[in-house]
Amino acid sequence: QVQLVESGGGLVQPGGSLRLSCAASGFTISNYAMNWYRQAPGKERELVAAITAIGINTNYADSVKGRFTISRDNAKNMVYLQMNSLKPEDTAVYYCNAIRRYYNHDYWGQGTQVTVSS
Repeated sequence: QVQLVESGGGLVQPGGSLRLSCAASGFTISNYAMNWYRQAPGKERELVAAITAIGINTNYADSVKGRFTISRDNAKNMVYLQMNSLKPEDTAVYYCNAIRRYYNHDYWGQGTQVTVSS
């Protein structure tokens, strides 16, 4: 059974840090591009960070560049999102996504809530 499970969300003050984790099971992430998306209330889901299958290339939304870092550990089947200098506008549900376009595989986790507030 294919599964992505996010963890690490919570309440943090502005300027603080959180590290989100995404644990994959039922498939091997080494063949997949991995992404973090977020969706704030009343807004569309947006791509926050992406990393290629072997982890050489990363890409970030302009709003998080220099503050967020995506990484992956293929041996552990895990993906991470280190979030620093958090702002209230980073408040959202964060989702892990695995994609392998050639096989039309597109997997999603259930999301983890991140709230940035004083």
